Amino acid sequence: MPQQLEVSQKQEAILNQLIRGHQTPQNLVIRAKIVLGGAQYGRRNQEIARELNISGQTVKKWRERWLEGRTKLETIEVEGEKGKLTKAIKQVLSDEPRSGTPATFSAEQVCQIIALACEVPDLSNRPITEWTPQALADEAIKREIVESISASQVRLFLKRGRIEAASQPVLAQ
Repeated sequence: MPQQLEVSQKQEAILNQLIRGHQTPQNLVIRAKIVLGGAQYGRRNQEIARELNISGQTVKKWRERWLEGRTKLETIEVEGEKGKLTKAIKQVLSDEPRSGTPATFSAEQVCQIIALACEVPDLSNRPITEWTPQALADEAIKREIVESISASQVRLFLKRGRIEAASQPVLAQ
């Protein structure tokens, strides 16, 4: 049988407030119900999972997360700041940051490339009348906006920022 969760009266009040809150995201509501189900009634994971229509693994995960955060929550509660306790409970019941590759290009670089596409190619001493993705990529590197960039990436930036009401294409095909 899983360990019964310990929840103080203040923590229980905050969890109930989260459950009843109209602005509370549903994933947070479910997680608060998991904690209360494991604390108030000492129910098994599968019982809580059936009631909430979720997997037993999900219940197990959030019970374990509550147990891991218990010491921190107790310390904050002793300090007496309710707002800080609410924030800490939300943090315990929130997803951890996901891994992934950081953005390769900053928003500023993207804006500079789009602005470059709006310039007349003659200003860059290019013997063309319209920009191509490859010519824009080359010019962005030449101007040291970016160290390297592919024509396909430039095309994506311009596609994403395309104005629907443009009278003619910004980019040569």
